[in-house]
Amino acid sequence: MFEVKKLFTSSRSCTIEMPDGGLYNTMRPYRLTLNGEDWGTADTVVHTLYGLWPDTKYTLKVWDGNKEVGRASIHTKEESFTLNVRRFGAVGDGVHDDTAAIQAAINVCPKKGRVLIPAGNYRVLPLFMKSHMRIELRKGATLLLETDRSKFPILPGMIQSTDETRDLNLGSWEGNPLDMFAAFISGNGVEDVVIYGEGVLDGQGAQGDWWVNHRIMRGAWRPRMLFLNDCENVTVQGVTFRNSPAWNLQPYFSRELKFLNVHVIAPADSPNTDGFDPESCENILLAGMHFSTGDDCIAIKAGKLYMGATYKTPTSRMEVSHCLMENGHGGMTCGSEMAGGVNHVYCHDCVMRNTDRGLRIKTRRGRGEQGVIDEIVFENVLMENVGTPYVVNCLYFCDPDGKTEYVQSREKQPVDERTPRVGRIAFRDVTATGCACAGYFLGLPEKPIECVEMQNVSITCGENAAPMSPAMANGVPRVNRKGLVAINVDKIIMKNVTISGQDGVKLECENVKEVEE
Repeated sequence: MFEVKKLFTSSRSCTIEMPDGGLYNTMRPYRLTLNGEDWGTADTVVHTLYGLWPDTKYTLKVWDGNKEVGRASIHTKEESFTLNVRRFGAVGDGVHDDTAAIQAAINVCPKKGRVLIPAGNYRVLPLFMKSHMRIELRKGATLLLETDRSKFPILPGMIQSTDETRDLNLGSWEGNPLDMFAAFISGNGVEDVVIYGEGVLDGQGAQGDWWVNHRIMRGAWRPRMLFLNDCENVTVQGVTFRNSPAWNLQPYFSRELKFLNVHVIAPADSPNTDGFDPESCENILLAGMHFSTGDDCIAIKAGKLYMGATYKTPTSRMEVSHCLMENGHGGMTCGSEMAGGVNHVYCHDCVMRNTDRGLRIKTRRGRGEQGVIDEIVFENVLMENVGTPYVVNCLYFCDPDGKTEYVQSREKQPVDERTPRVGRIAFRDVTATGCACAGYFLGLPEKPIECVEMQNVSITCGENAAPMSPAMANGVPRVNRKGLVAINVDKIIMKNVTISGQDGVKLECENVKEVEE
């Protein structure tokens, strides 16, 4: 028997966790029953049940063959009204513009009400949420985002108050307050919202011109799939996001967020299609997520220097569990826009497969003294065919000035208000295979990485792994079958660390004060 944990219950759905020792997938498929009625099978540790009735008690039982191995009691939440978008004029034929009908249903939805989007193909422009409501995308429902950017509303980066003492920040792009096209779904200052179901949001990134000259702003910066600005208590459950014009899911200065069983899919060659980019957010749970993207699967951020110094808001207390991260550049990244700081991040029981890097920390001179990355823990993680599983890069050459002498110098620079800091990073019970480089830790000479802890870690360099540059900084060569490299680190703790398949030494150090084995 194992304890079945309830992660979230709405009026018509419930996400559970079945910790049987599996990471993303369970050790074996299980049969589920609700109040004695068959409710399908589950083969992922985090699983969502749909088709429940509001304000109803259920007994869930998990079966391995004819043996009960887990159970839980479920009591669904109340629901006031269901507003079917078809009754508001939505056609769902993939041709008619259904924006007005769906937005009307959202606008008039009463507290604890549900906006229901049944099966069909709905072509829409950006939609805006409001507080105290639920949106269900029924299985077979696909929302298709308009591809003509001239029809999109623009959210201004900054609007100054009439007394010129405050700013209203509505738009953002890569850590700066800049004009952006409205997201597929936006929330601004909303609370108590649930988006759930087995439906699909298709951003149609390849059908428009979003991915053409993607580094040039045309009208405004490219839209996200979901943008939550100053929101609280928002849950996204089960929905599939695919083909985003840019980043997929971006909570921004928001709190108390859950993303459960969500699928984020983008072609491997799509530009800047990060999966999940929380920026200056607090208390986040990602569980049972599946990412396959053209950029970092998860990229934790906290703005560039202006936002970090002005608002001093880190991304803090984030948990990532039982997720599958495939393809893309990094499994889980911190930065490089992290001028407000990133701390207390716990990534555990996850699988990373075919990503360039596993845990990837990116910072640089100029991110500022608020830019502190600390207490980042990786635990019980399996990495398969990951080029460099561990990267901490304090000389990341992003931005127009990224390759200047100030940013890239290997000589000590003055420690001042522009200097970021990397504190303690821990890797425990991690296995990585098919690597080109076991790990690369590159600190600032004037502000070294404080502590890298590695316990019960196994790294195998792949015979056929493609050569790569493990860190995007000047002077870092392409390597293959390389051991750990540590430059400008105060302390490295290595307990029960096994590295095999490398050419040369297991650990190569430069300006490392202490190695504890």
